[in-house]
Amino acid sequence: MKERNEAQTIRRRLLSLLALLPFAALLPAARADDATATPDGLVKTMSNSVLDAIKADKSLQSGDVAKLNALVDQKVLPYVNFERMTQLSVGRGWRQASPDQRTALVKEFRELLVRTYSGAMSKVKDQSVQLKPFRAAATDTDVVVRSQIVGGGADPIQLDYRLEKTDAGWKIYDVNVLGVWLVETYKTQFASEINQGGIDGLIKSLQDRNHAATAASK
Repeated sequence: MKERNEAQTIRRRLLSLLALLPFAALLPAARADDATATPDGLVKTMSNSVLDAIKADKSLQSGDVAKLNALVDQKVLPYVNFERMTQLSVGRGWRQASPDQRTALVKEFRELLVRTYSGAMSKVKDQSVQLKPFRAAATDTDVVVRSQIVGGGADPIQLDYRLEKTDAGWKIYDVNVLGVWLVETYKTQFASEINQGGIDGLIKSLQDRNHAATAASK
């Protein structure tokens, strides 16, 4: 029951993001004049790009799954180091995992989040993103960008990002929603599942969730 409640809490928080959370993959290094070359510039560009695309397409607003997934792939996936996000969420269990198990964990965790965020995108209406003042030294390689989602007749939603500087540019690896960091939330849940069924048990749990989501969408 406790794990189910935790999962429901995670889902509610994720849905409140209005599809502005990012995840997974790498792009070639950003050019010096690229709007995504700075951490705050990346967050602003990504968020506004997603919002603008949804507001301009009624099929996205109505929940077209294929188009929503394509939008995620195009607008969101390029800006997150998803392997690190998975590694941090799995925690100490990551060291126990074989290369094949790590590949499976990344694949299933990515699919889980893609489905959750894609489903939330159809809720976007007239929201906008406001970035809070960003302070970091030029030499910093790990930073937090703070923002909030405003509009839609609702209270502002806190939405902060942890980013790291990589050879491919700045990449997001964790998100804070309403005061709760996503990685830490999943880390607690995954640790419990690993204790019960090991790494293979966690992989199967993720696979089962994804299969259930696929069946429910048909």
